[in-house]
Amino acid sequence: MQPEYQTSSRRQDVESIGHSGTTLLEKEHSPIDASSLSMSPICPAPLCRQFWKAGNYDSGLIYKSSSKNGTSFLRVHPKFLHSNATSHKWAFGAIAELLDNAVDEIQNGATYAIIDKMLNPKDGTSALLIQDDGGGMDLEAMRCCLSFGFSDKKSKSAIGQYGNGFKTSSMRLGADVVVFSRCMKNRKLTQSVGLLSFTFLTRAGLDRIVVPMIEYEFMSATSKWTSICSEQHFVTNLSLLLQWSPFSTEEELLKQFDSIGDHGTKIIIYNLWLNDEGKMELDFYSDPEDIRISCDAESGKSCSRMSVSDLHLANTLRYSLRAYLSILYLRIPENFCIWLCGEIVEYHNIANDLKYREFILYKPQNGGCEEGSVITSIGFLKEAPLVNVHGFNVYHKNRLILPFWPVVVGFSVNRSRGVVGVLEANFIKPTHNKQDFEKTPLFHKLEHRLKEMTWEYWDHHCGLIGYHATKQLRAPSQDSPQSRKKHATAKRKNCDHQIEPEILKQKAGLSVNLPDPESIQNPPATTITSPLEDQEMVLLLKENKRLQARCLEIEKKEEEFNAKVTLLRKELKEEQRKYARLLVQSAVLENSKREHTVIIV
Repeated sequence: MQPEYQTSSRRQDVESIGHSGTTLLEKEHSPIDASSLSMSPICPAPLCRQFWKAGNYDSGLIYKSSSKNGTSFLRVHPKFLHSNATSHKWAFGAIAELLDNAVDEIQNGATYAIIDKMLNPKDGTSALLIQDDGGGMDLEAMRCCLSFGFSDKKSKSAIGQYGNGFKTSSMRLGADVVVFSRCMKNRKLTQSVGLLSFTFLTRAGLDRIVVPMIEYEFMSATSKWTSICSEQHFVTNLSLLLQWSPFSTEEELLKQFDSIGDHGTKIIIYNLWLNDEGKMELDFYSDPEDIRISCDAESGKSCSRMSVSDLHLANTLRYSLRAYLSILYLRIPENFCIWLCGEIVEYHNIANDLKYREFILYKPQNGGCEEGSVITSIGFLKEAPLVNVHGFNVYHKNRLILPFWPVVVGFSVNRSRGVVGVLEANFIKPTHNKQDFEKTPLFHKLEHRLKEMTWEYWDHHCGLIGYHATKQLRAPSQDSPQSRKKHATAKRKNCDHQIEPEILKQKAGLSVNLPDPESIQNPPATTITSPLEDQEMVLLLKENKRLQARCLEIEKKEEEFNAKVTLLRKELKEEQRKYARLLVQSAVLENSKREHTVIIV
């Protein structure tokens, strides 16, 4: 049975003021006096539903600093919510920012993240749901989440670090967001609800950002959730939540915790933005198992008219959230899964799709100091040369920052067709929206080196996909690292080199695909050959054919094994879903049986 909530006559108080539109936060939980929350003397302008125009409203207020106890301070105007969110040019980048918070919770026991559509109970419009079963947020963490510039993520592996991502991403996707979180900390079980509403702030004509929030603590002695703030604070904030959130009653609001369980966080973004054509920017209906960007021209093409390049992941990720999420993280633990529209997102490792793959160790230098080493996987796409796709997928702390970044542009682009690389560059810092890197000298050095890698790889391997090779193909080296560096090509710098598969496995834990024996060209014949040399060459050719057949046999077995593993994983996930459904049905039957027993008694 769900624990009860300790309520008194507060509901009547909330109903009496919940729709007045003039209630404000009590100063007990606000750093600024409630009297400073002045209302606009004119009628608030209607909210614009198009994101890029939503910030163009006139509140009719005169902006000035205020004074409290003789000390001047500045207010954060609601317009800042919109201008702050413009850092996200791409809606999927904002969704990824919110998903990063769920992935960071893996260290606190998170096993899943859910991204789905839900309906706003008040008006039936579509809303976006993002939920995880991580550790959740206690009361102080919730306040920091809804404030600006606070971050308690001290781990070096944590993706988020600035304390601004939730505000920018949620406000980029919709005008309003309500957050539910339940947390166990210091043997105290708490839950809280917070509202960040651009609609409320603009329509009420406020000159500062107000965040209504209510907080509960579970009292084991009474088995009830009890509000831990003052009566007036609770009534005031609950009235604002019921007026501006999708839920009209306290029961509806608190029922959202049922799906969270003992710990976790649920985010509901509603009043989603429209595009310039007046359509919902996020398309929930074209594909029931996906969320798409409706304004993208590629999504309007029929599959019959789309080329191989159009259908490639490098292009579909621009408008398909499922495609983008499949490569968003370089590594995902086996016990963690991302659910999108009721279906698990299948993880996709781009490096495993590359043929004739090489691994290059790059050691960036900054002012004479070594910044660490980066292992870059580079090769041709399996669809090459049919696809006109090239570039590097650059990750930072496991998170994709630049997908298929084309370091080669202009007239030289034909010298990179089909060449794709994957690397994790933790020595450079991403921008705040995590869609690019800061343009530092280290970044420019990396860009230059990746361009060199592309040209070097193309010059030596383009003959394998039907182009005229300008340089002889390099065979896999069996020498020591010192010998390899000594015999490296003149263009390859001393700061990086090809590394052995065994060393790579130790450093990165990656699987290695050696080049196909067919790709190893025969050495050029000398002017004069002896019978002994001819005999050795024949033996080498026979051995080469034998090894080639052996490689093909191993590759075939590997494909069969991978197919079997994929099938078993799908069957396992289906059984897990069935098991989850049976558990829910069992709980419903148990509750029904219990209620029936009580009625009989």
